[in-house]
Amino acid sequence: MDNTLLSLTHEQQQQAVEKIQQLMQQGISSGEAIALVAQQLKEKHRREQYNTEHHSE
Repeated sequence: MDNTLLSLTHEQQQQAVEKIQQLMQQGISSGEAIALVAQQLKEKHRREQYNTEHHSE
């Protein structure tokens, strides 16, 4: 499992679950919804890591 997903706060986990549920209500399969939300979280984490590394100088 990806460390990005393991390091989510409870609130972030709740938000992810709600987003997955919204996608499923729109007709997306649970697996695809989970994959989409996981990818969004990874991209957000990467951007935050990049910003932290480049603004801490």
